[in-house]
Formats: sequence, C-alpha cells, structure tokens
Amino acid sequence: MSQTIQAGSLNARQTYERIAAIYDVLDAPYEIVWKRGLRRRIFEGLGGEILDAGCGTGRNFVAFPDGVKVSGCDASAAMLARARARAENLGLLVELRRCDLTRLDWPDHRFDAIVATFVFACIEDHEQAAALSELRRVCKPDGEIRIVDYRLSPRPLARARQRLMSAWLQGTFAATYTPTTENHFDAAGLEVIDETFIRGDDLKMIRLRPGKAS
Repeated sequence: MSQTIQAGSLNARQTYERIAAIYDVLDAPYEIVWKRGLRRRIFEGLGGEILDAGCGTGRNFVAFPDGVKVSGCDASAAMLARARARAENLGLLVELRRCDLTRLDWPDHRFDAIVATFVFACIEDHEQAAALSELRRVCKPDGEIRIVDYRLSPRPLARARQRLMSAWLQGTFAATYTPTTENHFDAAGLEVIDETFIRGDDLKMIRLRPGKAS
C-alpha cells in the first residue's frame, strides 16, 4: 500500500528493490478500488513546477495537472526504472532522480509545490524531521507541500482491522498506520495550512507551507 521507500532506511530500500517488479500487482487492488479516484484530488489546484517526492513506480503521473513541469525522486533504482517506463508510455516528460528524501538533489526554493503520497508512513521517526526539512528547503517560500498518508481510525472495529493488517503492511511495504510526521512540523519549519481526511477516517491529506525555521 505504500507509494515509495523510506528515506535513508536500508530495510525499506531493500524491500522496494525486491518488490519493484511486482509492486503494481501488489498495489493493484487498492489502486483500482480507491487510490486512483483520489490522485487528481491530491494534485488539484497545483501549478508551476511540482516535485513528486517518493514517486515510486509513477502511479501519480496520470493525475498531473495540465501545463505543469514535474520532477520525481525515489531512493529505489528499481522503482525509478518502472516510473521512467510509465512516463514514456504516457508520453510525459518527467525529470526523475534517484535520491533520499533526507538528501534531495535540487537547489533551494526550486518547486512551487511538492506532493508526497504514501511516503512518510515508510519513514522512521528519527528521519522524519530531516525529510520534512529537505522538502521545506526545495519548496519556494510561497509554495505548498501536500502529504498524504494513513492514520489509525478512531473506530474500534476499523482500528482492530488495521492492527491485524499492520504486519502485512510492514512486512510487504515497510510502512505503518502510525507515522509520526506531525510531531516534526515545527522542527522542520513548516506551518499547517489545512488537514483533511480524504477517505473515511484513516487517510489524511495535510497541506503545509514553509514557515520560519526553528
């Protein structure tokens, strides 16, 4: 279910190198049932130059707004190879680079918008602030960052189901239902514009803007 690999995590990198060839097959049930329908909403209203941070196999490519210039990155070479093939098949020009979210290969204030879908659920707590700080660094001062990830549902039955699925999520995709991302916004110098559950009560989109670094 995770879109990409964990920044700087050897375990997650190895996971996605291993499953890259079958990732789209593993993720297909989620993509068909609900992910595909949300992707355009995630990118809605964005323009200019966009970074797809942790682009994985390029599932977001079909949702890019018209007229934008898009770059993508992932730490897995195998996932990026599939993303390049997808961009070519779609006839899209996407600049793709292999790099961790904790060490992005772009200059300061490059992007008008940055989107990270199903990425931070794969990043360990001790690397969350570094990854967020890098997104802030490459985002323009008046730009926007959107993060979409899972959350534990407050409903007892739904939460129990998620806990049962946690071993599968972690073992197959190196991801978790309990990312600690929100704990690190202040340290990374990011301000929350808005946060909304875009699917039930277990999938949240957080919109952020660069603020004053702490």
